Amino acid sequence: MISSNTYFEGNVKSLGYQSATGASTLGVMEAGTYEFATDKHETMNVIEGTMTVLLPESSNWETFKAGESYQIEANKTFQVKVSEQTSYLCQYE
Repeated sequence: MISSNTYFEGNVKSLGYQSATGASTLGVMEAGTYEFATDKHETMNVIEGTMTVLLPESSNWETFKAGESYQIEANKTFQVKVSEQTSYLCQYE
């Protein structure tokens, strides 16, 4: 079954699904700054656009472009800035 998720007053939308490799969401973010919390370990793959990310326990913002990815451990919060519509694939472990 495919689930639909909407966050931040419609500025972030995703479709959730289950594949042979586990649970994933495929989504798009409008330009803005967002704070997310994790329940599980996440691998965030940038598909199109650029994400500037403040990872947990870091004081430095890092930029990830299309084709790049970053990981966040379970039960952490992190911040994301995007300056244009940006798509992503988030894989959960």
